[in-house]
Amino acid sequence: MSALISDLKSDLSSPAVLIERLPDHVMLVTLNRPQARNAVNGDVASGLQAAIDQSEADADVWVVILTGTGHEAFSAGADLKALSNGQGAALRTERSGFAGFVHATRSKPWIAAVNGPALAGGCEIALACDLIVAVPQSRFGLPEVKRGLVASAGGLYRLPRALPQAVALEMILTGEPLSAERALQYGMVNRLAEPEHLLDEARALAARITVNAPIAVRESLGVARHALDCTDAELQALSTQAQTRVMASDDFKEGPRAFIEKRAPRWTGR
Repeated sequence: MSALISDLKSDLSSPAVLIERLPDHVMLVTLNRPQARNAVNGDVASGLQAAIDQSEADADVWVVILTGTGHEAFSAGADLKALSNGQGAALRTERSGFAGFVHATRSKPWIAAVNGPALAGGCEIALACDLIVAVPQSRFGLPEVKRGLVASAGGLYRLPRALPQAVALEMILTGEPLSAERALQYGMVNRLAEPEHLLDEARALAARITVNAPIAVRESLGVARHALDCTDAELQALSTQAQTRVMASDDFKEGPRAFIEKRAPRWTGR
């Protein structure tokens, strides 16, 4: 019993969001409230905002992986205890919205490594990432209508972009979740991996990104994120602007040089 109490105290005293630098230009960000199914409170929101700021400011970070502690949940969404205590405003930041994340301005790819159910705001956090790797036991859902609420942190428009419209609308209107297997079949999830291999799979996907020129990756991602929101003419203008910025980089010269010299490119991100 004393060991259990000690472990609980350790969990409660740990940061709500862990930030770790991994090799090969990767940052790992972990939601760390397993005792609350990694639900979002003020500490999570401020911690995720700090993780975004840190990753954007660090030129050596090219990809970020976001996961949760434990196997009970990736995130259960908003912490209902915080809401009932009148702390709802703390669950968002002015710059980035709910969880300090869902409306953030981010230039670098984020991979959600979904270690368990991603429901309500947890699903919206996963949808705000660029790629998703998930365990087979996970599921995705927006159950807000079951509670007389609206999924207002991006889920109502990101889910129909990630899934066939009929499937997304059924989830939104019924509040019923989608299994990880079906999410993979529909293309919402990129990969499935057993829990013990989840981070390995996410890191392998990150490695397939970081082998490429980081500026070209960021600029390409910036255009692709607007693919469903802009006209072809607007997207062409964005593409031209992105190409102009890439051509001004040292890496633009390194790519052809490495090809001619028959060697792997040495990207600098400059």
